[in-house]
Amino acid sequence: MASQQSLILPHTLRMVAWEVTRGCNLSCVHCRASSKYCPYEGELDTARCLKLIDEIAAFSSPVIILTGGEPYFRKDIFEIAAYGTQKGLRMVLATNGTLVTDGIARKSIDAGIQRVSISIDGPDAESHDSFRGVPGAFEGAMAGIDAFRRAGMEFQINTTITRLNLHQMQEIFDLAIRLEAAAHHIFLLVPTGRGREMADQEISAEEYEEALGWFYEQEFASPIQLKATCAPQFYRIFHQRKKENQDQPRVTGNPLHSMTRGCLGGSSFCFISHTGQVQPCGFLEIDCGRITETGFEEIWNHSKIFNDLRDLGSYEGKCGRCEFLKVCGGCRARAYENTGNYLAEEPLCAYEPVKP
Repeated sequence: MASQQSLILPHTLRMVAWEVTRGCNLSCVHCRASSKYCPYEGELDTARCLKLIDEIAAFSSPVIILTGGEPYFRKDIFEIAAYGTQKGLRMVLATNGTLVTDGIARKSIDAGIQRVSISIDGPDAESHDSFRGVPGAFEGAMAGIDAFRRAGMEFQINTTITRLNLHQMQEIFDLAIRLEAAAHHIFLLVPTGRGREMADQEISAEEYEEALGWFYEQEFASPIQLKATCAPQFYRIFHQRKKENQDQPRVTGNPLHSMTRGCLGGSSFCFISHTGQVQPCGFLEIDCGRITETGFEEIWNHSKIFNDLRDLGSYEGKCGRCEFLKVCGGCRARAYENTGNYLAEEPLCAYEPVKP
């Protein structure tokens, strides 16, 4: 095994996705949480939410992504966001956009939320509403974007790629630009939660490679920020192709400036569920510790699962021998769904490592 793989990744916490509620007004076909329009038992109350922010801020200063479900379902969402802002954390929020009014957009800004993401999975009402499971979802999302824009809130478009919309990616990307989004982030379907029911819509390894290659090419003309999430192979593709394209002009100020590495779970990112379960990510639903039982800093620093993920020498299969392991890492959630082993090789990777 290459020496660069026999190392422990640093684990400075840079980003937390926090499922503040699992309730949602939509019924998305790919939802990792199988969210429903109903209250969920065991959700953290306001006091425990504020205590969690205290615990996070005591040792780190990550971006906090308030997500769900639909975070605007919580009546105290602005209090939670404002408290995080007061503690010096960068607070952002992920929404489907359909509940957003001018008042909600204004309150979001007043609470210190610095950016919102709105999920758009089709370029029109027919395709998006089919994906989101509720008629009117596209119209509602567009209205929400308009409200954010009027309020002066920075927003990005998130898109989950499946076989349902793979052929529409250029149209969705063009829509994000027309809407004046600050960024377009793509996600590759991870068949967990309700998404297991559409596992047959997961694109193949070859289609995955082609889609990420297309996304890489957009860098050279895109006026907005681009980022691939739940698509760690993108970072391998980036490093493979950057030398051959080093003389090609890029749009000023946008050299894919969100470049980090592939799978961040356990090394610089974690997910906290609506009941306080800490996980490597929302798609890898394994218990690394519960904040109702153990302090968050203790979980982050000492969880066995997190420490396994930080040890590149423990990765198995072709991921373990791949020369791009350090920049990619493979999707640990897909590995777990496919084999029950979060250290197994990524099942949707077409690349064969140099070393057999």
